[in-house]
Amino acid sequence: MKEAAMQGAARPKEKSAVVRFIMSKKIHRNWPLYVMLIPVVVYFAVFCYAPMYGITLAFKDYKVRAGIMGSPWTTPIFKYFQQFFESPYFMRVLTNTITLSLQSLVLNFPLPIVLALSINEVRSLKFKKFVQNVTYAPHFLSVLVLVGIIKSFCNSDYGIVNIVIRALGGTGQNWLQVDSMFRPLYIGSNIWQNIGWDAIIYISALAGIDPTLHEAAMIDGANRLQRIWHINIPGILPTMVILLILNSGHIMNIGFEKVFLMQNDLNMSTSDVISTYSYRIGIESAQYSLSTAISLFNSVINCALLLIVNGVSRKLNETSLW
Repeated sequence: MKEAAMQGAARPKEKSAVVRFIMSKKIHRNWPLYVMLIPVVVYFAVFCYAPMYGITLAFKDYKVRAGIMGSPWTTPIFKYFQQFFESPYFMRVLTNTITLSLQSLVLNFPLPIVLALSINEVRSLKFKKFVQNVTYAPHFLSVLVLVGIIKSFCNSDYGIVNIVIRALGGTGQNWLQVDSMFRPLYIGSNIWQNIGWDAIIYISALAGIDPTLHEAAMIDGANRLQRIWHINIPGILPTMVILLILNSGHIMNIGFEKVFLMQNDLNMSTSDVISTYSYRIGIESAQYSLSTAISLFNSVINCALLLIVNGVSRKLNETSLW
């Protein structure tokens, strides 16, 4: 019995030694790849993980002269979170953030799929390339240029939108100053700028579908719509699920730059989101601890949503990020 126990204890050690030997051989054989990883690891360590210590500002009464280390901890510890929740702006920025994110997700997510399926059915290679170039070219416009185009189009004096409205007998106005028009302009410009770029990954997934499946379906008498529904869509479904999970992790994370550039005093009721509110609190009002608490709250909600959606997806169709 003792000998058997000793042999059983020795086996894990032998296995671990074998694993270490195999790993060392792999590292020695592929050492150039590991050397190439060093700049990437250093970049993320210095610029992504090291600054995360700054989230302690959310739990400290930050004093500029004392610095992060010397500033005292708040009492109670969640003082700034409570201050944010009790703020009169809390419900407004939370509602605007969720509404704008969900509306963007509902409209921006399916349209690239429709575009990719449509382009995939085009037989003319020249026309297909032309459509792809036209649809994804706007993606390379900077946010500043895009907002400048929106402002020019919506200008009350010379904007093309108002010129058309006046030609039809209507009254022109600066549409960016109408609070109810902020969301349509924001979401519509997002669709125009990103639909072609987002469709690229679906076009690549469609190219990987076995053409013999379509040949067999055609022999069985399936028309084009039936082949799209029963072959193409199931073929890209895992890609759709993964991208939906990733997009769900950004529901609370509306991009700051575009919202901030499109924002003005007249559309603030619908354009004020968590990122712009945090900017005003932190940069303009110099309440750094409160601003950090707001951003940390936003990040925690995003992380929770990502975990929930990933777990639900894994249970429903066994497709998930991990």
